[in-house]
Amino acid sequence: MSWSGVADAVLDVQLITTAAAVTFWCLTVLGLAVLVARRDRRWVAIGIPVAITGALVPTGLAAVLIERVWRPFPDPLPHAVYWWSATAVLAVALPITRWPFRRRDRPRVPVAVGLVVAAALAVAAAAGQINLIFDAYPTVRSALGIPEFRTVPLTDAQARTATTVRGTPLSAQWSPPPDMPSSGAVVSAPIPAATSGFPAREAHIYLPPAYSTDPRPTLPVLVLLAGQPGSTDDWLVGGRLTQTMDAFAAAHDGLAPVVVLADGTGGQFANPLCMDSRLGNAASYLTVDVPAWVKQNLQVDPDPRAWAVGGLSYGGTCALQLATVRPDVYPTFLDISGQAEPTLGDRGRTVQEAFGGDAAAFSRNNPADLLAHNSYRGSAGAFVVGLDDREYRGGIERLADAARAAGMDVHLTELPGGHTFSLWSAALEKELPWLSRRLGLTS
Repeated sequence: MSWSGVADAVLDVQLITTAAAVTFWCLTVLGLAVLVARRDRRWVAIGIPVAITGALVPTGLAAVLIERVWRPFPDPLPHAVYWWSATAVLAVALPITRWPFRRRDRPRVPVAVGLVVAAALAVAAAAGQINLIFDAYPTVRSALGIPEFRTVPLTDAQARTATTVRGTPLSAQWSPPPDMPSSGAVVSAPIPAATSGFPAREAHIYLPPAYSTDPRPTLPVLVLLAGQPGSTDDWLVGGRLTQTMDAFAAAHDGLAPVVVLADGTGGQFANPLCMDSRLGNAASYLTVDVPAWVKQNLQVDPDPRAWAVGGLSYGGTCALQLATVRPDVYPTFLDISGQAEPTLGDRGRTVQEAFGGDAAAFSRNNPADLLAHNSYRGSAGAFVVGLDDREYRGGIERLADAARAAGMDVHLTELPGGHTFSLWSAALEKELPWLSRRLGLTS
Protein backbone atom coordinates (compact mmCIF):
# COMPACT_ATOMS: atom_id res chain seq x y z
CA MET A 1 0.00 0.00 0.00
CA SER A 2 1.30 3.48 -0.87
CA TRP A 3 1.89 6.18 1.72
CA SER A 4 -1.17 8.02 0.46
CA GLY A 5 -3.20 4.86 0.90
CA VAL A 6 -1.96 4.48 4.45
CA ALA A 7 -2.79 8.11 5.17
CA ASP A 8 -6.30 7.69 3.76
CA ALA A 9 -6.83 4.56 5.83
CA VAL A 10 -5.84 6.42 8.99
CA LEU A 11 -7.98 9.45 8.14
CA ASP A 12 -10.99 7.24 7.47
CA VAL A 13 -10.82 5.46 10.84
CA GLN A 14 -14.27 5.56 12.45
CA LEU A 15 -14.52 7.39 15.79
CA ILE A 16 -18.10 6.70 16.89
CA THR A 17 -18.23 2.90 16.89
CA THR A 18 -18.22 0.42 19.77
CA ALA A 19 -14.68 -0.55 18.82
CA ALA A 20 -13.64 3.11 19.08
CA ALA A 21 -15.24 3.38 22.53
CA VAL A 22 -13.35 0.30 23.76
CA THR A 23 -10.12 1.63 22.27
CA PHE A 24 -10.55 4.98 24.01
CA TRP A 25 -11.13 3.25 27.34
CA CYS A 26 -8.01 1.14 26.88
CA LEU A 27 -5.88 4.12 25.88
CA THR A 28 -7.12 6.10 28.88
CA VAL A 29 -6.28 3.29 31.30
CA LEU A 30 -2.91 2.67 29.64
CA GLY A 31 -1.96 6.34 29.62
CA LEU A 32 -2.91 6.90 33.25
CA ALA A 33 -1.20 3.68 34.30
CA VAL A 34 2.08 4.84 32.76
CA LEU A 35 1.72 8.25 34.38
CA VAL A 36 1.25 6.85 37.91
CA ALA A 37 3.70 3.95 37.56
CA ARG A 38 6.24 4.89 40.21
CA ARG A 39 7.37 3.34 43.49
CA ASP A 40 8.35 6.58 45.22
CA ARG A 41 6.19 6.83 48.36
CA ARG A 42 6.40 10.61 48.41
CA TRP A 43 4.98 10.68 44.89
CA VAL A 44 2.12 8.41 45.88
CA ALA A 45 1.41 10.33 49.08
CA ILE A 46 1.78 13.86 47.75
CA GLY A 47 2.07 14.03 43.95
CA ILE A 48 -0.97 11.97 42.98
CA PRO A 49 -3.39 13.67 45.42
CA VAL A 50 -2.17 17.08 44.24
CA ALA A 51 -2.72 16.06 40.61
CA ILE A 52 -6.22 14.74 41.34
CA THR A 53 -7.09 17.92 43.22
CA GLY A 54 -5.65 19.98 40.38
CA ALA A 55 -7.93 18.15 37.97
CA LEU A 56 -11.17 18.03 39.95
CA VAL A 57 -11.20 21.54 41.42
CA PRO A 58 -10.76 23.50 38.14
CA THR A 59 -13.19 21.21 36.33
CA GLY A 60 -15.74 21.58 39.12
CA LEU A 61 -15.35 25.35 39.10
CA ALA A 62 -15.71 25.37 35.31
CA ALA A 63 -18.90 23.31 35.61
CA VAL A 64 -20.37 25.77 38.12
CA LEU A 65 -19.36 28.73 35.97
CA ILE A 66 -20.86 27.19 32.82
CA GLU A 67 -24.05 25.81 34.34
CA ARG A 68 -24.85 28.45 36.98
CA VAL A 69 -23.24 31.72 35.92
CA TRP A 70 -22.40 31.93 32.22
CA ARG A 71 -25.05 29.44 31.03
CA PRO A 72 -24.13 29.59 27.33
CA PHE A 73 -26.25 26.51 26.56
CA PRO A 74 -30.03 26.23 26.95
CA ASP A 75 -29.64 22.81 28.62
CA PRO A 76 -27.02 21.38 30.99
CA LEU A 77 -24.11 19.49 29.50
CA PRO A 78 -24.07 15.76 30.29
CA HIS A 79 -22.13 14.98 33.46
CA ALA A 80 -19.89 12.65 31.47
CA VAL A 81 -18.50 15.65 29.58
CA TYR A 82 -17.12 17.07 32.83
CA TRP A 83 -15.79 13.72 34.06
CA TRP A 84 -13.89 13.13 30.84
CA SER A 85 -12.65 16.71 30.89
CA ALA A 86 -11.34 16.13 34.41
CA THR A 87 -9.62 12.97 33.16
CA ALA A 88 -7.86 14.94 30.45
CA VAL A 89 -6.74 17.58 32.95
CA LEU A 90 -5.50 14.82 35.27
CA ALA A 91 -3.42 13.35 32.45
CA VAL A 92 -1.71 16.72 32.07
CA ALA A 93 -1.39 17.35 35.81
CA LEU A 94 0.25 14.01 36.65
CA PRO A 95 3.55 14.55 34.80
CA ILE A 96 3.71 18.14 36.06
CA THR A 97 3.34 17.17 39.73
CA ARG A 98 5.65 14.20 39.19
CA TRP A 99 8.56 16.36 38.07
CA PRO A 100 9.67 17.54 41.58
CA PHE A 101 9.88 13.87 42.65
CA ARG A 102 11.99 12.72 39.72
CA ARG A 103 15.06 10.58 40.36
CA ARG A 104 18.11 12.47 39.25
CA ASP A 105 20.18 9.33 38.63
CA ARG A 106 17.94 8.31 35.69
CA PRO A 107 18.09 9.60 32.11
CA ARG A 108 15.62 12.48 31.84
CA VAL A 109 14.83 12.56 28.13
CA PRO A 110 13.44 9.02 27.66
CA VAL A 111 11.31 9.34 30.81
CA ALA A 112 10.00 12.75 29.79
CA VAL A 113 9.16 11.53 26.29
CA GLY A 114 7.32 8.54 27.72
CA LEU A 115 5.29 10.73 30.06
CA VAL A 116 4.39 13.16 27.29
CA VAL A 117 3.27 10.32 25.03
CA ALA A 118 1.21 8.74 27.81
CA ALA A 119 -0.42 12.06 28.66
CA ALA A 120 -1.19 12.74 24.99
CA LEU A 121 -2.80 9.29 24.62
CA ALA A 122 -4.98 9.83 27.68
CA VAL A 123 -6.04 13.34 26.58
CA ALA A 124 -6.84 12.14 23.05
CA ALA A 125 -8.82 9.21 24.43
CA ALA A 126 -10.80 11.50 26.75
CA ALA A 127 -11.57 13.78 23.82
CA GLY A 128 -12.69 10.72 21.89
CA GLN A 129 -15.07 9.77 24.69
CA ILE A 130 -16.58 13.27 24.69
CA ASN A 131 -16.97 13.00 20.92
CA LEU A 132 -18.85 9.74 21.42
CA ILE A 133 -21.37 11.55 23.64
CA PHE A 134 -22.38 13.84 20.77
CA ASP A 135 -21.26 11.80 17.71
CA ALA A 136 -19.88 15.07 16.35
CA TYR A 137 -16.88 13.79 14.37
CA PRO A 138 -17.45 10.41 12.71
CA THR A 139 -13.90 9.97 11.36
CA VAL A 140 -10.34 11.11 12.00
CA ARG A 141 -10.57 13.11 8.78
CA SER A 142 -13.59 15.07 10.01
CA ALA A 143 -11.99 15.63 13.43
CA LEU A 144 -8.98 17.21 11.71
CA GLY A 145 -11.23 19.47 9.63
CA ILE A 146 -10.33 17.83 6.30
CA PRO A 147 -13.34 18.04 3.93
CA GLU A 148 -14.94 14.79 2.82
CA PHE A 149 -16.82 16.43 -0.03
CA ARG A 150 -16.25 18.20 -3.33
CA THR A 151 -16.05 22.00 -3.26
CA VAL A 152 -16.49 24.54 -6.06
CA PRO A 153 -16.12 28.35 -6.19
CA LEU A 154 -19.14 30.52 -5.51
CA THR A 155 -18.89 31.93 -9.03
CA ASP A 156 -19.74 28.48 -10.39
CA ALA A 157 -22.93 28.43 -8.36
CA GLN A 158 -23.86 31.96 -9.42
CA ALA A 159 -23.47 31.25 -13.13
CA ARG A 160 -26.90 30.91 -14.73
CA THR A 161 -27.96 28.68 -17.59
CA ALA A 162 -29.95 29.98 -20.54
CA THR A 163 -32.56 27.24 -20.22
CA THR A 164 -34.17 25.60 -17.22
CA VAL A 165 -36.43 22.65 -16.54
CA ARG A 166 -39.58 23.28 -14.52
CA GLY A 167 -42.60 21.28 -13.45
CA THR A 168 -44.38 19.66 -10.55
CA PRO A 169 -43.18 17.13 -9.78
CA LEU A 170 -39.87 18.21 -11.22
CA SER A 171 -38.69 14.61 -11.56
CA ALA A 172 -41.36 13.97 -14.21
CA GLN A 173 -39.92 16.67 -16.47
CA TRP A 174 -36.23 15.94 -15.89
CA SER A 175 -33.77 13.77 -17.80
CA PRO A 176 -30.16 13.84 -16.60
CA PRO A 177 -27.53 14.65 -19.25
CA PRO A 178 -24.63 12.23 -19.69
CA ASP A 179 -22.07 14.77 -18.41
CA MET A 180 -23.80 15.32 -15.07
CA PRO A 181 -21.38 15.02 -12.09
CA SER A 182 -21.69 11.89 -9.99
CA SER A 183 -21.81 13.84 -6.72
CA GLY A 184 -22.91 17.20 -5.44
CA ALA A 185 -20.66 20.06 -4.41
CA VAL A 186 -20.37 22.54 -1.57
CA VAL A 187 -19.75 26.26 -1.91
CA SER A 188 -19.10 28.81 0.81
CA ALA A 189 -20.67 32.24 0.75
CA PRO A 190 -20.97 35.24 3.05
CA ILE A 191 -24.70 36.02 3.01
CA PRO A 192 -24.92 39.71 3.95
CA ALA A 193 -27.38 40.92 6.56
CA ALA A 194 -28.57 43.85 4.45
CA THR A 195 -31.89 44.23 6.27
CA SER A 196 -31.34 42.66 9.67
CA GLY A 197 -27.80 43.72 10.53
CA PHE A 198 -27.34 40.28 12.10
CA PRO A 199 -23.66 39.30 12.63
CA ALA A 200 -23.92 36.11 10.60
CA ARG A 201 -21.00 33.82 9.86
CA GLU A 202 -20.23 32.42 6.44
CA ALA A 203 -22.82 30.04 5.02
CA HIS A 204 -22.22 26.78 3.18
CA ILE A 205 -24.44 25.59 0.35
CA TYR A 206 -24.89 22.06 -0.97
CA LEU A 207 -25.59 21.90 -4.71
CA PRO A 208 -26.87 18.52 -5.98
CA PRO A 209 -25.43 17.02 -9.18
CA ALA A 210 -28.35 18.28 -11.30
CA TYR A 211 -27.52 21.88 -10.39
CA SER A 212 -24.27 21.59 -12.38
CA THR A 213 -26.02 20.79 -15.67
CA ASP A 214 -27.27 22.77 -18.64
CA PRO A 215 -30.23 22.94 -18.91
CA ARG A 216 -30.63 23.22 -15.15
CA PRO A 217 -33.69 22.11 -13.18
CA THR A 218 -35.21 24.78 -10.91
CA LEU A 219 -34.61 23.03 -7.62
CA PRO A 220 -36.34 23.58 -4.28
CA VAL A 221 -34.44 25.01 -1.30
CA LEU A 222 -33.93 23.73 2.22
CA VAL A 223 -32.46 26.20 4.72
CA LEU A 224 -30.85 23.95 7.33
CA LEU A 225 -29.71 25.22 10.73
CA ALA A 226 -27.24 23.92 13.29
CA GLY A 227 -27.61 23.65 17.05
CA GLN A 228 -26.19 25.79 19.84
CA PRO A 229 -23.28 25.76 20.38
CA GLY A 230 -22.67 25.21 16.72
CA SER A 231 -21.42 26.44 13.39
CA THR A 232 -22.62 26.38 9.81
CA ASP A 233 -20.44 23.39 8.93
CA ASP A 234 -21.87 21.09 11.63
CA TRP A 235 -24.29 19.50 9.18
CA LEU A 236 -21.36 18.80 6.82
CA VAL A 237 -19.31 17.08 9.52
CA GLY A 238 -21.38 15.36 12.20
CA GLY A 239 -24.59 15.61 10.20
CA ARG A 240 -23.14 13.80 7.15
CA LEU A 241 -25.15 16.08 4.88
CA THR A 242 -23.29 15.46 1.63
CA GLN A 243 -23.44 11.69 2.03
CA THR A 244 -27.20 11.79 2.66
CA MET A 245 -27.96 14.21 -0.15
CA ASP A 246 -25.66 12.49 -2.65
CA ALA A 247 -27.31 9.14 -1.92
CA PHE A 248 -30.75 10.64 -2.46
CA ALA A 249 -29.63 12.35 -5.66
CA ALA A 250 -28.11 9.14 -6.97
CA ALA A 251 -31.51 7.47 -6.61
CA HIS A 252 -33.35 10.37 -8.29
CA ASP A 253 -31.38 11.19 -11.44
CA GLY A 254 -29.21 13.78 -9.69
CA LEU A 255 -32.14 15.67 -8.16
CA ALA A 256 -32.17 16.87 -4.56
CA PRO A 257 -32.93 20.15 -2.81
CA VAL A 258 -30.34 22.89 -2.73
CA VAL A 259 -29.38 23.05 0.96
CA VAL A 260 -28.36 26.39 2.48
CA LEU A 261 -26.50 26.02 5.76
CA ALA A 262 -27.15 29.50 7.10
CA ASP A 263 -26.04 30.92 10.44
CA GLY A 264 -28.83 31.08 12.99
CA THR A 265 -26.80 32.15 16.03
CA GLY A 266 -24.08 34.61 15.00
CA GLY A 267 -21.39 32.86 17.03
CA GLN A 268 -20.31 29.49 18.35
CA PHE A 269 -21.77 30.15 21.82
CA ALA A 270 -24.27 32.91 20.97
CA ASN A 271 -27.99 32.31 21.52
CA PRO A 272 -30.21 34.99 19.94
CA LEU A 273 -33.22 32.68 20.35
CA CYS A 274 -33.97 32.87 16.59
CA MET A 275 -35.97 36.03 17.23
CA ASP A 276 -35.78 39.75 16.54
CA SER A 277 -34.98 41.04 20.01
CA ARG A 278 -32.33 42.74 22.10
CA LEU A 279 -30.10 39.75 21.33
CA GLY A 280 -30.08 40.38 17.58
CA ASN A 281 -32.33 40.15 14.53
CA ALA A 282 -31.87 36.48 13.79
CA ALA A 283 -35.43 35.99 12.52
CA SER A 284 -35.18 38.81 9.99
CA TYR A 285 -31.85 37.50 8.79
CA LEU A 286 -33.25 34.03 8.13
CA THR A 287 -36.61 35.14 6.69
CA VAL A 288 -35.55 38.22 4.71
CA ASP A 289 -31.81 38.40 4.05
CA VAL A 290 -31.13 34.72 3.37
CA PRO A 291 -34.05 34.10 0.96
CA ALA A 292 -33.35 37.36 -0.90
CA TRP A 293 -29.67 36.53 -1.36
CA VAL A 294 -30.36 32.95 -2.44
CA LYS A 295 -32.94 33.98 -5.02
CA GLN A 296 -30.63 36.66 -6.38
CA ASN A 297 -27.46 34.57 -6.51
CA LEU A 298 -28.61 30.99 -7.15
CA GLN A 299 -30.83 29.62 -9.92
CA VAL A 300 -33.52 27.97 -7.79
CA ASP A 301 -37.30 27.83 -7.55
CA PRO A 302 -38.42 31.14 -5.95
CA ASP A 303 -41.92 29.88 -5.06
CA PRO A 304 -42.31 29.65 -1.23
CA ARG A 305 -44.03 26.30 -1.74
CA ALA A 306 -40.63 25.01 -2.85
CA TRP A 307 -38.89 26.32 0.29
CA ALA A 308 -38.42 24.65 3.67
CA VAL A 309 -36.52 25.39 6.85
CA GLY A 310 -35.13 22.73 9.17
CA GLY A 311 -32.59 22.17 11.87
CA LEU A 312 -31.32 20.16 14.80
CA SER A 313 -31.79 21.01 18.49
CA TYR A 314 -31.66 24.86 18.61
CA GLY A 315 -31.95 24.75 14.82
CA GLY A 316 -35.09 22.62 15.10
CA THR A 317 -36.60 25.07 17.55
CA CYS A 318 -35.67 27.88 15.17
CA ALA A 319 -37.24 26.08 12.20
CA LEU A 320 -40.59 25.82 13.98
CA GLN A 321 -40.34 29.45 15.11
CA LEU A 322 -39.83 30.67 11.54
CA ALA A 323 -42.60 28.42 10.25
CA THR A 324 -45.04 29.89 12.78
CA VAL A 325 -43.89 33.52 12.58
CA ARG A 326 -43.43 33.63 8.78
CA PRO A 327 -45.41 30.81 7.17
CA ASP A 328 -45.48 32.89 3.99
CA VAL A 329 -41.70 32.38 3.68
CA TYR A 330 -41.37 28.86 5.10
CA PRO A 331 -44.64 26.92 4.81
CA THR A 332 -42.67 23.69 5.31
CA PHE A 333 -40.40 22.83 8.23
CA LEU A 334 -38.32 20.04 9.74
CA ASP A 335 -37.96 20.19 13.53
CA ILE A 336 -35.37 17.65 14.67
CA SER A 337 -34.95 17.40 18.45
CA GLY A 338 -36.14 20.96 18.99
CA GLN A 339 -36.91 22.48 22.36
CA ALA A 340 -40.37 22.95 23.82
CA GLU A 341 -39.76 26.70 23.52
CA PRO A 342 -36.85 29.09 22.84
CA THR A 343 -34.89 29.44 26.06
CA LEU A 344 -31.78 30.78 27.74
CA GLY A 345 -32.24 28.29 30.53
CA ASP A 346 -35.55 29.41 32.07
CA ARG A 347 -38.56 31.50 31.01
CA GLY A 348 -37.85 34.44 33.33
CA ARG A 349 -34.28 34.94 32.21
CA THR A 350 -35.26 34.49 28.57
CA VAL A 351 -38.00 37.12 28.68
CA GLN A 352 -35.84 39.57 30.60
CA GLU A 353 -32.72 39.35 28.44
CA ALA A 354 -34.50 39.18 25.09
CA PHE A 355 -37.42 41.57 25.64
CA GLY A 356 -36.68 43.49 28.83
CA GLY A 357 -39.36 41.60 30.72
CA ASP A 358 -42.08 41.95 28.05
CA ALA A 359 -43.79 38.55 28.26
CA ALA A 360 -46.21 39.42 25.46
CA ALA A 361 -43.33 40.05 23.06
CA PHE A 362 -41.93 36.63 23.89
CA SER A 363 -45.31 35.00 23.29
CA ARG A 364 -45.48 36.57 19.83
CA ASN A 365 -42.33 34.60 18.99
CA ASN A 366 -43.02 31.38 20.88
CA PRO A 367 -44.33 28.53 18.69
CA ALA A 368 -46.48 27.00 21.42
CA ASP A 369 -48.33 30.29 21.93
CA LEU A 370 -48.66 30.97 18.20
CA LEU A 371 -50.00 27.49 17.50
CA ALA A 372 -52.60 27.92 20.24
CA HIS A 373 -54.00 31.13 18.74
CA ASN A 374 -53.54 30.88 14.97
CA SER A 375 -54.46 28.63 12.07
CA TYR A 376 -51.76 27.21 9.78
CA ARG A 377 -53.77 25.19 7.28
CA GLY A 378 -51.31 25.81 4.45
CA SER A 379 -48.28 24.63 6.42
CA ALA A 380 -46.74 21.20 6.84
CA GLY A 381 -43.91 19.84 8.89
CA ALA A 382 -42.06 16.89 10.30
CA PHE A 383 -41.09 16.48 13.95
CA VAL A 384 -38.33 14.00 14.73
CA VAL A 385 -36.89 13.06 18.12
CA GLY A 386 -34.86 10.25 19.65
CA LEU A 387 -36.63 7.65 21.76
CA ASP A 388 -33.86 8.06 24.37
CA ASP A 389 -33.95 11.87 24.32
CA ARG A 390 -35.57 12.41 27.72
CA GLU A 391 -34.82 16.15 27.69
CA TYR A 392 -36.57 16.95 24.41
CA ARG A 393 -38.97 14.12 23.56
CA GLY A 394 -41.91 15.30 25.67
CA GLY A 395 -41.75 18.83 24.28
CA ILE A 396 -41.60 17.61 20.69
CA GLU A 397 -44.63 15.38 21.23
CA ARG A 398 -46.66 18.26 22.71
CA LEU A 399 -45.69 20.61 19.89
CA ALA A 400 -46.66 18.03 17.28
CA ASP A 401 -50.11 17.77 18.86
CA ALA A 402 -50.42 21.58 18.99
CA ALA A 403 -49.35 21.95 15.35
CA ARG A 404 -51.90 19.36 14.28
CA ALA A 405 -54.60 21.15 16.23
CA ALA A 406 -53.63 24.42 14.50
CA GLY A 407 -54.34 22.87 11.11
CA MET A 408 -50.80 21.97 10.08
CA ASP A 409 -50.21 18.79 8.12
CA VAL A 410 -47.60 17.31 10.42
CA HIS A 411 -46.23 13.94 11.43
CA LEU A 412 -44.03 12.81 14.31
CA THR A 413 -41.17 10.34 13.86
CA GLU A 414 -39.40 8.83 16.85
CA LEU A 415 -36.13 7.10 16.04
CA PRO A 416 -33.76 5.01 18.17
CA GLY A 417 -31.12 7.21 19.77
CA GLY A 418 -30.65 10.32 21.86
CA HIS A 419 -29.61 13.92 21.35
CA THR A 420 -26.71 13.19 19.00
CA PHE A 421 -25.54 13.73 15.45
CA SER A 422 -26.18 10.08 14.68
CA LEU A 423 -29.86 10.66 15.36
CA TRP A 424 -29.92 13.95 13.46
CA SER A 425 -28.28 12.57 10.33
CA ALA A 426 -30.63 9.57 10.41
CA ALA A 427 -33.58 11.95 10.81
CA LEU A 428 -32.67 13.93 7.70
CA GLU A 429 -32.27 10.73 5.70
CA LYS A 430 -35.61 9.46 6.97
CA GLU A 431 -37.55 12.64 6.18
CA LEU A 432 -35.90 13.57 2.89
CA PRO A 433 -38.36 11.58 0.70
CA TRP A 434 -41.34 13.27 2.39
CA LEU A 435 -39.68 16.66 2.13
CA SER A 436 -38.96 16.21 -1.59
CA ARG A 437 -42.58 15.31 -2.29
CA ARG A 438 -43.78 18.28 -0.28
CA LEU A 439 -41.46 20.66 -2.17
CA GLY A 440 -42.56 19.38 -5.57
CA LEU A 441 -39.33 17.61 -6.43
CA THR A 442 -40.66 14.05 -6.61
CA SER A 443 -44.06 12.40 -6.77
